[in-house]
Amino acid sequence: MRLVTKNEAVKRALIEELRKEGVRFEVRSREGYEAFVGYAIEGTLKEIEEKIESLEGADVEAIKEGFLSFRESLNHVLEHLKAGEKADELLKEGLWAAELLDQLYRNGAIEYDGTNVKLKEGTNIEELRFEFKFPFNLVHDPGKVEEKAKQFAFVDLVTEHEFEILELNIAKVNALGKVASKYFPEDYLLKVYFALVGRAIVAEEILKALGDRKVPEEELIKGFLRAAPIVVPTPKGTLVINYSRSSFEETLKLLKRLGYVEIKGGKVRKLKELA
Repeated sequence: MRLVTKNEAVKRALIEELRKEGVRFEVRSREGYEAFVGYAIEGTLKEIEEKIESLEGADVEAIKEGFLSFRESLNHVLEHLKAGEKADELLKEGLWAAELLDQLYRNGAIEYDGTNVKLKEGTNIEELRFEFKFPFNLVHDPGKVEEKAKQFAFVDLVTEHEFEILELNIAKVNALGKVASKYFPEDYLLKVYFALVGRAIVAEEILKALGDRKVPEEELIKGFLRAAPIVVPTPKGTLVINYSRSSFEETLKLLKRLGYVEIKGGKVRKLKELA
């Protein structure tokens, strides 16, 4: 199970905090990208709003919602900039924060000393010129839209960092959840978290099934496949864990890699409990 980020600051913070919590993981980096294809409207905030109102050939209501979100994000960044903020801290919030900082910088509205970034005193946001972007799928008549907006494509070739989580201990998985909740969206994190919990429960059940015996590997696999899915009642509801033969075998391999079981001569033996 993996957590993936393209943010260098998030990568550094995660490595430090996961090590502190004793969570086992590996990091792999590879080429990745961020991409946006659509249209851009330029002007002051008021001018952009007026151009959106007069747009034809597009889903104006959806674009207005997008612009409202843009203004809310801008206000969020400005609140941080008024008192001054470490650039790395703001960049942790995502690519959208980096883009807004870039637009403010190009307006000459912020000061940056290499570490901290701050809004210049006396800056009137309403006088600055911005670029608001919306995706191409909101447009059904490009000819009309291009009277007010220009085509825009953005590709950012970045390094993508993949955290492979090797933890099978539930307490450590919970610690990971608390750490990662500061850096990843809730919907994304919940899926990874419950996948890790599910794998940890399957691992625990494997060790219980082994007991003090040496069990033929094929017998162990077939027994668990017959028992799938595993249903776990909880105080808040029910957790259902399903798995295929290949995913079960991967969990067994991880148990072996981490020193919890020994597989020799086609038989599996428990070496220690999860810790």
